[in-house]
Amino acid sequence: MEKKTFARSPRLDTVLMVEKFIQENDGEYKKKQLWENLPKKMMYQTYSTIIDYLLVSGKISVDSEGKIGWIFYPEEARKRLEMAHLTWRRGRKS
Repeated sequence: MEKKTFARSPRLDTVLMVEKFIQENDGEYKKKQLWENLPKKMMYQTYSTIIDYLLVSGKISVDSEGKIGWIFYPEEARKRLEMAHLTWRRGRKS
């Protein structure tokens, strides 16, 4: 019988702590530096799982220098979409 190994799923409070830390330190740290400066210590594997989730969900991005930045601002996006000059237009077919 083959034994499967799974990474532990991070708890919600841990994910929220990482999110908050990234928001407060937007664009200041690279991945490993961010992990080393978190308020609470955690396993790097758990941290990597959280970072992967935040990247896939579109909440963070990594710039050309490898620094992690927060990009999820739903309220700001909603306000911009309500502006008349920023409305979506359907493309015309030729």
